[in-house]
Amino acid sequence: MPEVLEWTLEGADGEVIIGNTHLPMTDEPLGVLILCHGFKGYKDYGFMPRLAMEGAETGFVVHRFNFSHSGMTNKIETFERADLFEKDTWGKQIDDLKTVIGAVECGDLEGMGLPLVVFGHSRGGMTATLTVSEILNEDVDELGRSICGLITGAAPSYACFLSVGELEEIRTNGKVLSPSGRTGEDLYVGLGWLEEIEAEAKRFDPIRAMRKMRCPVCILHGTEDNTVPMKCAHELADGAGERAMRVIIPKADHVFCSPNPLGENDAIPAITHTFISDVVKFAENCVRG
Repeated sequence: MPEVLEWTLEGADGEVIIGNTHLPMTDEPLGVLILCHGFKGYKDYGFMPRLAMEGAETGFVVHRFNFSHSGMTNKIETFERADLFEKDTWGKQIDDLKTVIGAVECGDLEGMGLPLVVFGHSRGGMTATLTVSEILNEDVDELGRSICGLITGAAPSYACFLSVGELEEIRTNGKVLSPSGRTGEDLYVGLGWLEEIEAEAKRFDPIRAMRKMRCPVCILHGTEDNTVPMKCAHELADGAGERAMRVIIPKADHVFCSPNPLGENDAIPAITHTFISDVVKFAENCVRG
């Protein structure tokens, strides 16, 4: 089994990014694969550990982590920092992902000098899209010089997912209830999240980010996703144009039919296996290409 390391970095607003690294069982790794979880997700959710393990067995150095304002720690049965969840924004997540990429490229995390692919699920897919596009279209201390691919799974094509009623509530009360279906806890999306989107609408537009993308993109989505409409995959792929590969997986739901938890010795559902294989294969093609 690949060796798994634990690490922390200082993230947005000085809060902690908690991560794990899966080391490949080879002296010559193929590249680096960074995994970004979704809204109310975390680095240990569902398919994430198995995807990391499959990536490492293929030859990747794989990093999976909790965004600093995800509300999650290593105590996975609860949102231990629900106060941070309420303060989360797209900008904070972009800052966190830039921090992780920067740590790889400067050698603070494993994989310095290797080609790098970023994967994001659901909201994490949008964060990955915004971040990679922003990095590749800027010249900030050469950050992102190793990025060679982007992969999204069930990612939205819009920044604001609140209904008209929820928008009215967040403006009136400064927050809107968004309970966790997994833990039953009351979580809140804070007004700062909405104000940031309205202040910088272009920056947080994933279709615009895809139009500016300068690396190959793989966009995966399931036909039975009842959380993020499948049309989002087509809108993102159309935005990226010839750089994009769209992969629509029949009968796959929002989490690609992965149970939570999915232990390392548990039988893996066929659809989840297809999804993981597609992610790893595209990443392999990117680093070899």
